[in-house]
Amino acid sequence: MESLLDFARGPLFRFSFAVMILGLARILFLDLYNAYQAYRRAGDRNIPWGLVIKRSLEWLFPVRRVFHNRPVYSIFSILFHVGLLLVPIFLYAHVRLWKDAVGINWLTLPYEVAYGLTVSTIVFGAALFIGRVISKSSSFLSRKQDYLWPIVLLIPFITGFVCAHLGVGSRLYNTMMLIHVLAGNFIFILIPFTKIAHCVLMPLSQFISTLAWKFPPETDDAICITLNKKGAPV
Repeated sequence: MESLLDFARGPLFRFSFAVMILGLARILFLDLYNAYQAYRRAGDRNIPWGLVIKRSLEWLFPVRRVFHNRPVYSIFSILFHVGLLLVPIFLYAHVRLWKDAVGINWLTLPYEVAYGLTVSTIVFGAALFIGRVISKSSSFLSRKQDYLWPIVLLIPFITGFVCAHLGVGSRLYNTMMLIHVLAGNFIFILIPFTKIAHCVLMPLSQFISTLAWKFPPETDDAICITLNKKGAPV
């Protein structure tokens, strides 16, 4: 068991992290390249940067939408994502793992904050999953992976909490810790190939959306040819 843990924390962790970074870098590069190509071919190259930045900030910090659109669900979702991001990055044990694996060190969360965020992430994640199951509108729009992802994301939090706070025996501790590390590595590998990749695309979403309406000069003719209306009276 110890050898499996060492492998999961060392080589497998570095491999999973590399897959995530390279996969996200590929997605970001392709999006930026396609955006550049669209801008180069655009008929109107005047980008309203002020509006784009304003809408991007509204998407990144959706305070206004929280209180107008399903406020309870939105607040739960925001609090879930806060813990989902902060705990893996700033938990003391994780920072030590990052330092041992890739030689990078940074600030850590105080114990009480990390404990509260872990518990809140588990509670709000479970609440979001139950809400998605029982809500007819959410069930109608959700795919199978939308139900699976919250469970996968909660596994590292639940197993980590058990190992850190419940005082289990050594055999159960090693088993839960191995599940904890393997689940984290599995999530790293999946991120570039699922909709969670939007974490690197979200800041660009409003810019790309705005750019999408800057049609190339030949768009009118292409549409007319497609509709077989070329030369028809308006």
